[in-house]
Amino acid sequence: MLMMARRHWLVSAILAGGLAFRVLGNVAYRPALIYVDTLKYLYGVYPGSDPLGYRAVLEFILPFGGLGMVAVIQSLLGLAVAVVLYAVLLRRGAARWLAAAAVAPVLLDAYQLRLEQTVMPDVWFEAMIVAGLAVLLWRPAVSLRFAVAAGVILGSAATVKALGEVLVLPAALYPLAVGGGWRRATGAAAALSVAFALPVLGYCAVSFLTTGHFWLAGPQSTSGRLAAAADCATLRLPAAVRPLCPTAGEQALGPDWLVHSSQSPLHDAVIPRGASRAKLVATFDAAVEHQQPVRVAAAILRDSVRLFAVTRVTAAGTAPVSRWQFQASYPAYPRWVTLGPGNVIIVGLQRKPFGMFRFRALNPSYGGPARVDRPVAAFLRSYQLGGGYTPGPLLALLTLAGVGGSMLALARRCRGARCRQLALACLLFTATAATVLLIPDILEFSWRYQLPALVTLPPAGMLGMAAMLASRQTHSESRAERVIVMSDVAWLPGSAPTVPRSSSA
Repeated sequence: MLMMARRHWLVSAILAGGLAFRVLGNVAYRPALIYVDTLKYLYGVYPGSDPLGYRAVLEFILPFGGLGMVAVIQSLLGLAVAVVLYAVLLRRGAARWLAAAAVAPVLLDAYQLRLEQTVMPDVWFEAMIVAGLAVLLWRPAVSLRFAVAAGVILGSAATVKALGEVLVLPAALYPLAVGGGWRRATGAAAALSVAFALPVLGYCAVSFLTTGHFWLAGPQSTSGRLAAAADCATLRLPAAVRPLCPTAGEQALGPDWLVHSSQSPLHDAVIPRGASRAKLVATFDAAVEHQQPVRVAAAILRDSVRLFAVTRVTAAGTAPVSRWQFQASYPAYPRWVTLGPGNVIIVGLQRKPFGMFRFRALNPSYGGPARVDRPVAAFLRSYQLGGGYTPGPLLALLTLAGVGGSMLALARRCRGARCRQLALACLLFTATAATVLLIPDILEFSWRYQLPALVTLPPAGMLGMAAMLASRQTHSESRAERVIVMSDVAWLPGSAPTVPRSSSA
C-alpha cells in the first residue's frame, strides 16, 4: 500500500485533500442538508415527478444511522468515483499526472462537496454514470458480457434520475465506434440496449401496478422555457390563449418560476369559462415552437454556455446559485424546510403543486434537530466563494480538448493502438457529457444540473490531450523511421550515396 501511494503520490495527495474536505462537510452540518426536492424521497410528495430509485437507497441506509449516514456514504461515493476514474484513465494509457488532474475537480470542487451533504440523488447518478462508462472502457474491445453489465448499470441510473434515459445513446454508439467487425459491434450495441431497457421497463411495470402509470416519471414541461423565450408582441395567438403570454417582468423571473409558480400566467391567467387550461397551454407552446424557434434555440444556447462563465453567479431568470453553496447556518427553504424551536427541522408537505401544506417535524429517527459547527461551515463557505470550484474557462478548455480527441477517433487519425484507445475513451466521455449537460438546458438552467460535468468533462479533456500527444509522438516516430529507412536504402550496394556539395569553389 505504501509503495502504491508513493508511485501514485499526486493522486494520493489530491485524495487526501478530498477526504479532509468531506470530513469537514460531515462535521459542519448534522444530520444532513435537506432541499425542497428531498421531500419527494423522504415523504413521497409530488408523486410521479421523479423516479424513486433513490428512495429505495434511502430506505436501505436510514435504519443504520439516519440522514447522517446518508451524507457519510455519499461522501465515500464521491471518493470512489475519483478512484474509478483514475483507474480507467490509467488503463486506457493516460499518464499518471493527467489521470490525477482529471479527478481533482470531483475531489475538490466545493459544489460537489455541498451536494454530497444534501439528501438528493445526484451523487448516486454521477456514480452510476462513471460505473457504466468504466465497464465499457475496461477492455479495448466491448464483449457481450461487459456490454450487458454496462447497460444494466446505466439503465438503473434512469430509475434514480429520469435524465438517465438518454445515457443509452452514447453508450450504444460506443461499440460501433470501437469496431472489430460489424457483427461484433452491432451485437454489443444491441446487447447493451436490451440490458439498458431491463431496469427501465421493470421500474415502469412496478409503477403501472402501483399507480396506473407506465413511466419512470411524468413528462417534464417545456412551457416555462417557451414562455420565457416568447416575443408576445409578435406571436400570433388565439384570443383565448393570449392571456397566458407573460409580461417582460414575468419572463425575467425565468422558466422555473413560470412553470412552477401559482402566480405565473400559465396557471393564474383568466381563461374563458369551460376552457381547458392544459389545452390552451399546449396551443401556446405549439405557437412559440413553430413561430419563434430561433428565439427558443438562442435561449437554450445562452444557458448552455453559462457553465463556462468565469464566476458562479445567479443570472437573471435562473435558480439562485446560493442553493448549492455552503451557508454559515442551516439552510432553510420556507415553506418546505424551516427550523422550529430547538432547531427542530420542520418540513412542509404538499401532495400536489399549489396544494395545501401540512407541516410536521422531521422524523426523529432521521437524525434529530439541525446542528451546525459554525467555524467549520464558515471555512467551507469561504473556500467555496473564494474560488474553490472548477473554473468555467478551464471546463471550456477541457471541452475543446475532448472534442479534439474525439475527432481523432471519429476520423480514425490515430496510427498507434495507445492513441486509438485514448481517443475512443475520450469520445465516450465527451459524448456522455454533451448528452447529460445539454438535455437539462432545454427545460431550464440550474447550477445543480451542471455538476455531472465534473465526472465527464475533465476525463474527456485529459484523455483528449493524451490522445493528441500520443498521435503526435507516433507521427514523429513514423517520420523518423522513414528517414532511417531512406538513409539505409541510400547506402545499399549499387546505389550512389548523396554527398553534400561543398559551399566553397
